[in-house]
Amino acid sequence: MALILVTGASSGLGRDTAHALADDGHDVVVHVRNPSRLTGAGDTARWKGVITGDLAEVDQIRDVARQAGGFGRFDAVIHNAGVLHSPDVSTVNTVAPYLLTALMDKPARLVYLSSSMHRTGSTDLRRLADGTASYDDSKLWVTALALACASRWEGTTSHAVDPGWVPTRMGGAGAPDDLAAGHQTQVWLATGHDVTPATGGYWYHRQTQTPHPAAQDEAFQARLVQELERLTGVSLG
Repeated sequence: MALILVTGASSGLGRDTAHALADDGHDVVVHVRNPSRLTGAGDTARWKGVITGDLAEVDQIRDVARQAGGFGRFDAVIHNAGVLHSPDVSTVNTVAPYLLTALMDKPARLVYLSSSMHRTGSTDLRRLADGTASYDDSKLWVTALALACASRWEGTTSHAVDPGWVPTRMGGAGAPDDLAAGHQTQVWLATGHDVTPATGGYWYHRQTQTPHPAAQDEAFQARLVQELERLTGVSLG
């Protein structure tokens, strides 16, 4: 049994991931922006805990990390929360995973949600701070962050996952990919299965793929981490 945090777990892939983990007997802590979104019967009772906070607000991201600290060291953290069309896209999709990673005790396993759309993202990191970032940009950056964290700390692995274009509220009813497969790779990576590569993989439906070249470029990773450190005032360590 593992202690696992899933961010953005009130709906969509985050909810499916959290439910699958709980069904398998794991202790699941869910993060939600608004606890009123937990409306299902027994929706709160089945969780080890519920953490609340708006990941579009830096002060609240810090508070989410503080709340998470009350549970001790997690076995896995799944950075699932994301937005598609929002002026907060870089904060929610990139800055929040960075800050939570930097501020929390390092888990055994880190899993970051990417997207196939990261392949058309920009490497212009000025967009992180000036409000012009696109969803594609933010997913390139979080993919690079995931791979930058790989093998960074002894005892911690890190992977990025493309869940596919699935019919969630974000993906839309007409999305062609398999909804069930959309969360299965995250569950698999978070629960300690032997995988190859052991860290630093970019995954789609439990198979590795080659991400955007910048995501694997150590120089770009270093520039990204440096810019995130400058913006937040928090070192990745």
